[in-house]
Amino acid sequence: MYAVVNTGGKQYKVGKGDSFRVEKLPGDVGSNVTFDKVLLFSDGETVRIGRPYLDDMKVSGHIVEQGKGKKIIVFKYKKRKRYKRKQGHRQPFTLVKIDGVMSGDAMLGGSAEEAETSPAGETETVEAAAPAEISEAADDAVVESEPEKSETDSDVQDSEVREEQIQKD
Repeated sequence: MYAVVNTGGKQYKVGKGDSFRVEKLPGDVGSNVTFDKVLLFSDGETVRIGRPYLDDMKVSGHIVEQGKGKKIIVFKYKKRKRYKRKQGHRQPFTLVKIDGVMSGDAMLGGSAEEAETSPAGETETVEAAAPAEISEAADDAVVESEPEKSETDSDVQDSEVREEQIQKD
């Protein structure tokens, strides 16, 4: 079971018990975090895709660490102009551990008893297909191409004028 969440302008594939770094979130270590922007949810058999988000799904977790990333050096240099600037930067981050995926009010952990989902909002449920079925569906797809560009009247007239000039010479 996994979900794809959107936070800090990035997308993360997360599951229960996963830890991952995101852009700095407000809160102290141990405080709860809820990600409302769930783009996709899969329970292993079915895949639910939001348009753009699944309104009834939420991913909850807690903050494990607030910190700064590895230092990077920003160095600006212009040759022959005596211009050099050196600056360091450490990007702040938040380490989050996922507690579970929630559908409405129910927490989805992994047991069948807790896994109750109710479709709400604009969502699309897709059955997981075998790779052979996917390739057959791709073969059946119709690809439309642009029609070939035909010569316009002005192009034809231009070429006729050039031919006449060549014959006169």
